[in-house]
Amino acid sequence: MTMHHAGLADVVRRDPRYAYEAYEFVFQALAHTQKMLGRTPQAARTEEDAQYHVRGPELLEGIRDLALREFGLMARTVFHQWGIDRTDDFGEMIFNLVEAKLMSKTEDDCREDFRGVFDMDEALVNGYRIELEKTE
Repeated sequence: MTMHHAGLADVVRRDPRYAYEAYEFVFQALAHTQKMLGRTPQAARTEEDAQYHVRGPELLEGIRDLALREFGLMARTVFHQWGIDRTDDFGEMIFNLVEAKLMSKTEDDCREDFRGVFDMDEALVNGYRIELEKTE
């Protein structure tokens, strides 16, 4: 579901390479990744609490997982339509969000964390598997 967020709209205006929906997906993927890693923020948390931080490669794994769950074999096509062709593109998006103060980073985080982490075709198309739940 697409919800209009003025801050995201500004980010897209400043860097139109990526679709608005792609940025929304990044926020969903961050929450998904935190849940996968057991780092879901509590209702009351301090500003400096780093235990919820997700590094670039961890976020990319969450992005891949969520994309396959949400879009299946169409994930690669959806990403391409959003302007995303490499893992590097997610790094650009993340740092666009950091510059807009819509996401935060640590001193150790950098765009290079997202460079060439995996091949999108391999991860989203060739590596796609349908997992069936066992029934008794």
